[in-house]
Amino acid sequence: MKTVLVPTYEQASPANQALMHNLKKALTFVPNLYATFTHSDTALGTYLTLQSAKSSLSAKAREAVNLAVSEVNQCVYCLAAHTAVGKMVGFTEEQILDIRAGIAPFDARLDALARLVRNVMLNRGHTDTAVLQGFFDAGWNEGNLVDVMVVIGDKTIANYLHSTTRIPVDFPLASEL
Repeated sequence: MKTVLVPTYEQASPANQALMHNLKKALTFVPNLYATFTHSDTALGTYLTLQSAKSSLSAKAREAVNLAVSEVNQCVYCLAAHTAVGKMVGFTEEQILDIRAGIAPFDARLDALARLVRNVMLNRGHTDTAVLQGFFDAGWNEGNLVDVMVVIGDKTIANYLHSTTRIPVDFPLASEL
């Protein structure tokens, strides 16, 4: 079986090298998952554009989506990365574990969001109407719903890329649920 390797900076196309340079400047390193996108001449740029698109969701809400999606998809890499980012946006370890389980008892809006995301993922988009109504009842709107779906798509791409390639995790591993 062929092993997918993490490309080096030197192996990347000039366009990808520029993106990798910017990532290193912003993050102090290029995460292996981002580097893996550089096997394609266009995927990293496309993914970064999707990931950094304007959204009605706050940074905390986006991280809640990232954590809930990555848990359902059992993506070790993204759980590790988004546990670190979740802490940077202000979540505690206990809150991160709750969100990964599809709940957020510490915040009613985030609870409705985490429940929605878990339900969407487990039901492959066939969302339970009561869960969707709970999302709206918590103060979210239709625009938020669309933005949640975009973040779900973004994170699913990364989850599937890691699950398929099994490239090394370069973040501290997330705790087990």
